[in-house]
Amino acid sequence: MTITKRLCMLTAALALTASPALAGEAKRSTFGKLADGRAVPAVTLTNDNGLSATIIAYGATLQSVKLPDAAGKTVDVALGHDNIEDYIKNPQYYGSTVGRFANRIAKGKFTLDGKAYQTPVNNGENSLHGGDKGFDKVLWEVVEAKSGADSAHVTLRHVSRNGEMGYPGTLTVFATYTLDDKNALKIEYKATTDAPTIVNITNHAYWNLSGEGSSNGAMGHVLTIPADTYLPTDAGAIPTGEFRKVEGTVFDFRQPHAVGDRVRDATDEQIVFGRGYDHNWVIGREVTRDQHLMARVSDPASGRGFELWSNQPGLQFYSGNFFDGTSIGKAKRIYRMGDAIVLEPQIFPDTPNQPEFGSARLVPGQTYYNVMTYRFTAAPPAR
Repeated sequence: MTITKRLCMLTAALALTASPALAGEAKRSTFGKLADGRAVPAVTLTNDNGLSATIIAYGATLQSVKLPDAAGKTVDVALGHDNIEDYIKNPQYYGSTVGRFANRIAKGKFTLDGKAYQTPVNNGENSLHGGDKGFDKVLWEVVEAKSGADSAHVTLRHVSRNGEMGYPGTLTVFATYTLDDKNALKIEYKATTDAPTIVNITNHAYWNLSGEGSSNGAMGHVLTIPADTYLPTDAGAIPTGEFRKVEGTVFDFRQPHAVGDRVRDATDEQIVFGRGYDHNWVIGREVTRDQHLMARVSDPASGRGFELWSNQPGLQFYSGNFFDGTSIGKAKRIYRMGDAIVLEPQIFPDTPNQPEFGSARLVPGQTYYNVMTYRFTAAPPAR
C-alpha cells in the first residue's frame, strides 16, 4: 500500500470520528396550505429509538407523537388531524400553543396599571385561551430546524401586536420543541413585550397512550399528581379563590388512580360543574428556576407512559369531557368523551383578577418562560 493511499484512509477515518452520525433529525415538510395560499410548514423530529414528534406552524401545534411500546409497536399517541383543513374547520386546541393568556379570564376582563381591558368572550361568559383568535389559530414562522448528535429541535416565532384580542403591548413569542435520545420531548415558551401586559402560555396536547382513536380511550390511564390542593371553580369554570385540600376527595391523585374510576362521581359538585375533571392542581405557588414533577401517566393496556416536568405552579387536568363525536381524528375514528386527557402546566386560571394567585404581569426587560418536558417510557402491558 502506498503512503498516499494510507494517508487517504487515515484522513477518512479521522473524518468519521470527528463527525458522528446525527441521532436526532429535524426534517422539514409542508402540511397543506391556508385559504389565502400560504403554505403551512411542518417539522418532524426523530430519534434513534423510533420516537418522533411532528410540529406544524399553524398554532405552533404538536400534530403527532409516534411512540413505540416495549415490543417496538409504534402508534400515534397525540390526538389531532392529518390535514390543515380540519384544524381550521373544527378547532379543538389539539396539541396547540395557547395564549396570550391560556385557560380562563372571568368575563374576559382584567385591569392592569389602573386601566381596564376587555378580551373576547368565547367560553360561556368568559375568555378562554386568549380569545376567539388566540395563538392556536395563527400561522407561526419557523425560524430554525436543526438536527444534532443527541437531539433535534425546531423553533417557531409569533408576534402578537398591541391590541390584538384586547391585550396591551406587542408580544414576541418563541416556541421551541426539542426531542432527545433519551425519549424526552421538551417544549419551551419564551416571550418579551414592549409594554406591560399579561402572559400565560402553554401547550394543549391531548394524549391517548394506547393510540389516538383507540377503542380503549384514556379512562384506564393511571394518573399521579403530586398536589395537596386544587382550585375549585364556579359553574363557569372560574376558580373561586379557595385552595381546597384534595384529601378525602375525588381530586386526590397523590397515589396512582385510573382516571375513569371517579371521573363521573356526581356526589362531588365540582365534577358536575366540569362534567368530569377540568381543574387546576396546585403543584406550587410560584414559577421556579428548575423543573419539578407535575404528573405521571401510565397506560396498563399498552405499557406506554410518561412523566411531565415543568417550572410552573399549576397543572390544568382535563379529562376530555366535551368530546361529542363531531371530531374525526387521524386514524379516521370518532373522538368521544374520555378518549384523551390533557395536562397543561401554567400559572393559575384568572390570575389577573385574583391577586392571591400571584401575578401574570410581564414588563419590558423581562422574559416570560414556561418549560415542560415529557419523559416517555415503555413497559410490558399489564396482563
